[in-house]
Amino acid sequence: MTDETKTSKLEAEGDVAADFLEELLDILDMDGDIDISVEAGRAKVAVVADGPSQDLKRLVGPDGEVLDALQDLARLAVQSETGELSRLMLDIADFRAGRRERLAEQAREAIERVKDSGQRESLPPMNAFERKVVHDVVLEAGLASESEGEDPHRYVVVLPAA
Repeated sequence: MTDETKTSKLEAEGDVAADFLEELLDILDMDGDIDISVEAGRAKVAVVADGPSQDLKRLVGPDGEVLDALQDLARLAVQSETGELSRLMLDIADFRAGRRERLAEQAREAIERVKDSGQRESLPPMNAFERKVVHDVVLEAGLASESEGEDPHRYVVVLPAA
């Protein structure tokens, strides 16, 4: 499959998810714009506020729990339409974007402690999105990491240089 074909397929996933989310926003009588993009080989759909995002933050929920559920539902909508599993990422009111930066900072701090001590360090439990962010930052710093445990208590361990 060519890169152009893959991108078209991912854009189509984004369109299906956007349709699902637009219907949801209509049912909830909430305002929001939907942006569709393709990043890192997956469709990304973002719901952003026209103005203050307080209403949309209700769709994020505590610690992003509602957002995770909505992402699963959007993936199911895509699967129902296309017959294929989706790795679509959903962000609402820039929650994941902000969370990504906080996690990257947490990872950088752990990396420094591991470099200083030479000891492995376990981070708190995280969902798959959060673990991926940490693994990417650790890899970029030249160290290795691994995930341990079972969901929902799965966590990242930052390993010292070999």
